[in-house]
Amino acid sequence: MKTLYIARHAKSSWDDFSISDHDRPLLPKGIKKTELVAKKLKSLNEIPGFIISSTAKRAKETAFTFAKEFNIPVDNVILNRQLYLAYDDDIFEELYGIDNSVNSVMIVAHNPGLTDLVNNFSKDYIDNLPTSGVAKVVFKTNSWEKIDTSRFKLKFILTPKMLE
Repeated sequence: MKTLYIARHAKSSWDDFSISDHDRPLLPKGIKKTELVAKKLKSLNEIPGFIISSTAKRAKETAFTFAKEFNIPVDNVILNRQLYLAYDDDIFEELYGIDNSVNSVMIVAHNPGLTDLVNNFSKDYIDNLPTSGVAKVVFKTNSWEKIDTSRFKLKFILTPKMLE
């Protein structure tokens, strides 16, 4: 079995238009909402073994917020430039490269790719995976390379709004 947590970065700031999109930081309320979601996941023992994040500042800050709440070592947070504004097919390609000794991973990245990725596994179409939202998908396979052809189940989508 392989478990994938699909996490959208937290709410980011648009205050300074001189900052590139890649370097936009999180808003304090975005961090708080991520902490809220992370605490709920931790209480349910829904903790990934690794976190793979886009290199965008808002995604990295979100990934490290999750890691802190989950007590995941910094070495288990991998930054991957390919996830910056990646489409769902690009994300699949990154997932295929995960070592099969890893059974659970959280991807922290961006829309629209993440919403499209969740919709690959959902019976019900979602318009948007909101900021700090997390979806859990479980695959009946022992190989990350086979997740696209294995049986799977979308277990849940958790958003900050559900917890407020």
